[in-house]
Amino acid sequence: MTAQYPEPFPHPVPPGEMRASHDDREAVVEQLRDAAAEGRIDLDELDARLEQALTSRTYAELAVLTADLPRREPAGSRQQPLVLKGGLHGASRGPGRWEVPGHVIAHGGMGGVKLDFTRVECRLPEVTVEAYGEAAGVTIVIPDGWAADTGALDPGLGGLRDRTTSDRLPGTPLIRLTGSGGMAGVVVRHPNRWERRKLNGNPA
Repeated sequence: MTAQYPEPFPHPVPPGEMRASHDDREAVVEQLRDAAAEGRIDLDELDARLEQALTSRTYAELAVLTADLPRREPAGSRQQPLVLKGGLHGASRGPGRWEVPGHVIAHGGMGGVKLDFTRVECRLPEVTVEAYGEAAGVTIVIPDGWAADTGALDPGLGGLRDRTTSDRLPGTPLIRLTGSGGMAGVVVRHPNRWERRKLNGNPA
């Protein structure tokens, strides 16, 4: 009889099935109230959606409540660009929680740059990442359910490696890549095996 062993790495939970927090529900409630004040939904529909919002358990259940409403411009979209320079020793942002502005500029330099969005809570409709691979490259890691638009990036000599899927979850930002691959190139991908293991072991 063959012994049965548990799988070493649990399957990641799809983004839409992840549990929503009180802050997530409150953000949807605020958006619904604003939509009613603007005349986009009537009071009966507001009451029905508010009841669903307050009892929603997952991101997917919340997303359907605002899918037909225009997204508001969050304050973060008006922030100054975040600039990261790889220099000689490299630079990174994430994988911890960090405030995402609407524009990020990454210069790979000699040490490289890594941008990890896997633990952020971003309510922007899209984020522009201006990446310059230069000598050591730029790596961008986005959660499952996020999508990337790479059409405006010049691959340069180093090239562009897009390992993301096009399955974008409603309510998630679009990562719009611009810039140039330079000598070392630009990589955009979802978490790899080891990053997933770390996320599953320490979701905070």
